[in-house]
Amino acid sequence: MSLFVFDLVTGGELFEDIVAREYYSEADASHCINQILESVSHIHQHDIVHRDLKPENLLLASKMKGAAVKLADFGLAIEVQAEQQAWFGFAGTPGYLSPEVLRKDPYGKPVDIWACGVILYILLVGYPPFWDEDQHKLYQQIKAGAYDFPSPEWDTVTPEAKNLINQMLTINPAKRITADQAINHPWVCQRSTVASMIHRQETVECLRKFNARRKLKGAILTTMLVSRNFSVGRQHTSPAATTSTAAMAQEACKSLLNKKTDGVKSQGTNSKNSVVSSSSTKDSSMSSTAPMEAQTTVVHNPADGTKGSTESCNNTEEEEMKGRKVSACESSTSSSVTLSQCSTLEDRSLLLQYPAAPSSRKQEIIKMTEQLIEAINNGDFEAYTRICDPGLTSFEPEALGNLVEGMDFHKFYFENLLSKNSKPVHTTILNPHVHLIGEEAACIAYIRLTQFMDAQGRPRSCQSEETRVWHRRDAKWLNVHFHCSGAPAAPLQ
Repeated sequence: MSLFVFDLVTGGELFEDIVAREYYSEADASHCINQILESVSHIHQHDIVHRDLKPENLLLASKMKGAAVKLADFGLAIEVQAEQQAWFGFAGTPGYLSPEVLRKDPYGKPVDIWACGVILYILLVGYPPFWDEDQHKLYQQIKAGAYDFPSPEWDTVTPEAKNLINQMLTINPAKRITADQAINHPWVCQRSTVASMIHRQETVECLRKFNARRKLKGAILTTMLVSRNFSVGRQHTSPAATTSTAAMAQEACKSLLNKKTDGVKSQGTNSKNSVVSSSSTKDSSMSSTAPMEAQTTVVHNPADGTKGSTESCNNTEEEEMKGRKVSACESSTSSSVTLSQCSTLEDRSLLLQYPAAPSSRKQEIIKMTEQLIEAINNGDFEAYTRICDPGLTSFEPEALGNLVEGMDFHKFYFENLLSKNSKPVHTTILNPHVHLIGEEAACIAYIRLTQFMDAQGRPRSCQSEETRVWHRRDAKWLNVHFHCSGAPAAPLQ
């Protein structure tokens, strides 16, 4: 059994830090990928494969300049036997999946190197190597390794950088470069003389737009997933309400997809999430997550009650694909590819086309979230069920990367942990950010900071990110889906 130790990281996402810099060059991209590769090398040396390298999982240790990059979210990680290849299931984020996973071939450590190649490509120009609105076509591109280095943006990138990308994005995993070999590539280990020092302003602008799309994606996709669940025929759901919510989500999807991408290449360049990962090879610690729930809840609201930073939801899947072609709005798997490829910062205005609810409705969502967590804190399962939809779905660390539906899974924790926990636990909800999606749906994202006492009676603090989707039915808000990041960290002492 592997034991993971996680650091508390406070510096935010690497990609957000990059766009805030006054200067960003190819050499800086080399330094970023070097840290990512060192992290990957470290976990590979311990026979761990991450399987979900992407921007949301690349965090900075602190706000200080030059802070180390930390690799986060090992919810889909697997343990392998050295270089042995096997079929571990279909898992990852569409834009970063390797050809061998899409072919359902045995796979292993090389899948992380493929994702690093996608990340490096994005770091250099601000958009991904593979892109198509149709998921089936996207997968065909990946399996064929159909990417290029189009002008003019790639004209200023050194041949050595392109060479490293080519070695990372090699279709045959047996011939793909390893993490250690990539670290010793001249463009990485000799960056001061090999990598270009010219400021890449256009790359920064593309990354800024890329980040904006990622921030929109989480709320829209989660709501689409919930809307799809409603439309499948829940007996207790009002047909009018489900149709309304599903229609709005699909309209958002279609509108975003129909807009021409600004700053993103249309021929095989996907505006999917950029990714960068890392923790030092000498330090196996990674980002931390909070204990399951708290005993006391305090919501810190910004002045207007809604403004704050939105942490992106995890965008992973761990289900067998049936080999069928899926349209952009048919499933959460498909939409996780297409919506992330939507246009630029202008995409924000699309959400605002829906009837805007007053600030009081956003406060109402925050209040409902506070009440839900209070029920959890008190171990009150009855109150919890009154606030949640009976078919509540969730991705949470305790479910080990699986989508859980219904209340039985949560009931176990209420009966065996929450209702019996006598030790003080304090949770602070930081920067709640509410997205109103039409009249009947809303999504809230926030950072949860938890303080608790460990088995030795010492105070501890942990942090996690959580997103909850609410649906209003019969004038009552119900929590229909939530997504919590990190690893299982409930105070089980």
